[in-house]
Amino acid sequence: MNRKEQQHLLELIVNSSAKQQGDFSKTAELVCQLLREYFAASFVSVWTLVSQSANDDFTADDEDNFTCEHTLVASKIDETLSHLSHLRHITIDPQYFNELRSHRYILSSDNSHINLVETFSDYYQHHNIVTSIDIAIRINGHIEGVLSVESCEKVNWIKSDIQFAIQCADQLALTLATRYTYDSNEQIYLLRNATEQSEHVVMLVNTDSLIIEYVNSAHEKMTGLPRETVEHHSASSLDIFRHSPQLLDHVISKLRNSEIVKGNLKLARIDGSEYWLNYHITPFVTEQGKHYALVSSYDNSAEYLHKAELERLAWHCSLTGLHNRSHFTPQLDRATAGILILIDLLGFKRFNDTHGHVQGDSLLIEIARRLKHFAVSVNAIDVARIGSDEFAVLLPPMHSETDVEQMISRLYMNLAAPSVISREKVEPKPALAVVDIKSVVGMFAPLSCADITLQHAKKKNGAHYQFFNEALLETFTTNAEIERDLHSAIRGREFELYYQPLMDLQHNQYIGAEALIRWNHPKKGVLYPGAFIEIAEQTGLINQIGEWVLETACKQLNLWQHKNVNITMHVNVAARQFFSGNLYEQVWRLITRYRIKPKTLILEITETELMGDIRYAINLCHELAELGVGLAIDDFGTGYSSMKYLKQFPISKLKIDRSFIMDISSSHESREIVSAIIAMAKALNISLTAEGVETKEQEEFLTLSACHHAQGFLYSPAIRVNDFALFINAHESKPQKLVLMSNSLV
Repeated sequence: MNRKEQQHLLELIVNSSAKQQGDFSKTAELVCQLLREYFAASFVSVWTLVSQSANDDFTADDEDNFTCEHTLVASKIDETLSHLSHLRHITIDPQYFNELRSHRYILSSDNSHINLVETFSDYYQHHNIVTSIDIAIRINGHIEGVLSVESCEKVNWIKSDIQFAIQCADQLALTLATRYTYDSNEQIYLLRNATEQSEHVVMLVNTDSLIIEYVNSAHEKMTGLPRETVEHHSASSLDIFRHSPQLLDHVISKLRNSEIVKGNLKLARIDGSEYWLNYHITPFVTEQGKHYALVSSYDNSAEYLHKAELERLAWHCSLTGLHNRSHFTPQLDRATAGILILIDLLGFKRFNDTHGHVQGDSLLIEIARRLKHFAVSVNAIDVARIGSDEFAVLLPPMHSETDVEQMISRLYMNLAAPSVISREKVEPKPALAVVDIKSVVGMFAPLSCADITLQHAKKKNGAHYQFFNEALLETFTTNAEIERDLHSAIRGREFELYYQPLMDLQHNQYIGAEALIRWNHPKKGVLYPGAFIEIAEQTGLINQIGEWVLETACKQLNLWQHKNVNITMHVNVAARQFFSGNLYEQVWRLITRYRIKPKTLILEITETELMGDIRYAINLCHELAELGVGLAIDDFGTGYSSMKYLKQFPISKLKIDRSFIMDISSSHESREIVSAIIAMAKALNISLTAEGVETKEQEEFLTLSACHHAQGFLYSPAIRVNDFALFINAHESKPQKLVLMSNSLV
């Protein structure tokens, strides 16, 4: 066979569509068919060799490569491929690969080469092979497979035929390389296409030259910059580095130390709009040793704004926009110097109930606006709304006391200035407490000192602002001591109820008594309510004390009722206890446990406190009335209740405040007020009691004015329960009805 025929067969292989498309299997089939016809061979086959180690090449020094997986790609034999499946895994002499690498081919008839018959004895015996040639299919020196031409007869291979077979193996190698290139290009295409479809910005930066070699289309969507203005340009032109070149140096330094760089930055687009960028930069090195960085970033403005909104809601008042108590308190706790201003609005609860919550909110917003302006003008550290109608301002230290006083005076006047809300003129009534933090730090909490100071500010005439001073500090110290002792008193049961008789003026009979709490202090002796009740209310201990008073009074009432004494008990309840939310359950439990007769228990609360939350109070009083419990309004005439609301309460009794009774004899106005109250009670069919009766003249006026009941030192001071029983029994006239009133506030 001449060289022209060999050239023709090679052209068939080279020009085949399989070869050009990189279809290795079909090209191998074509090669096997042509070579078997050309050499009149018994078998022609193509195998690919896959190493079990991580290396592609086969070396004699790598023992892991001696056992290889032989994958039959194509063959031209008389048997099916399945007949050769048992030959897929063969242990091969390492010299076999050395020969293929060194000489490119191995002839079975060449005694200087490895003996193929011995190497593949099972295979050769199975197919009766006598002569064969194995040619390496190599790419860049790496053995990728073997082309085998085998014959069952003795064949003398000439040099030109061997060279032709080698050329066929080279075409197979080129086909395999083409397939690898196609596969690689396909991988690159898929990766690039996936990157282009990504919503995240993907960028490749050469960290040696700082040139951006690739950026996907997401970058233009996020920044507004066309790709051509970024790709193949310096990284220093990016938004992230344009105004901060030192940041670029910092990032490059970290990348060269093989560190991952990530973070968030606020940037501006070319149209001026701002956005938050989250970026993640990972360094890597190519096979050629070039240093690159893969940049992944995205616009996380929505996430950042959502997080910022959550933080704003957590630290701000949603109504006024000021900081809330949670934000203000930690700052105040860290302060060791400065000025704390506590602001409260007098009568805000009443304003809110009278004018509605919408106007109440408008008033709070206006006060907050004025405080913001004030805070800016004095460089305040913080300003916050820390309660319903309570605000606080934290100022830096100020050297001059005069300056502080002038500043507080101006602030008070500004807050008290009239404001128009819903076309109505409103005059806010602020009360201010001022505390020099340095004077109390380490001893007392500044906010607690401000609370005490604020109570004094509310009671002042004229301008309602008060500075925390030594007198208040002494008061605060005393109050703190009382608070500690109250805790011990509750645990040690140091309280006792005293009783003051109640006179029926129309029948000249004692019909009951008012029970008054006393504290048997282990060091100070007997203390009256005025010494500790206000502290108990401020600290919340009044709930425990009030609960004890109510139960003790009910228990005593039960004992008197067992002795067939027809009595009725009034229990005066503090405002905090009244609005605690569990008074109804407490009363129900006590009247059930002690089997209190209906209409023999009446709760008493002051007029001002009752107006604190009118709707709640009305509902609660009606619920208590359904239990057979009545309501008495104490200190009537000193508060600001209106007939509109009083008519809605199931009122059993009004108690005229002692301030009106004391000067009945000398004050025409007091007599007129008392007469008006008596007339009103008569019109409403409500029982009336006068407190603080001390003279016969007062008694005569009340009797002639048709007042129902009276109590005071004229009859008896408050006495212990045993003395009270003796006092009642000592009178010849027996009481037809005994009213026992428990008052923890007197």
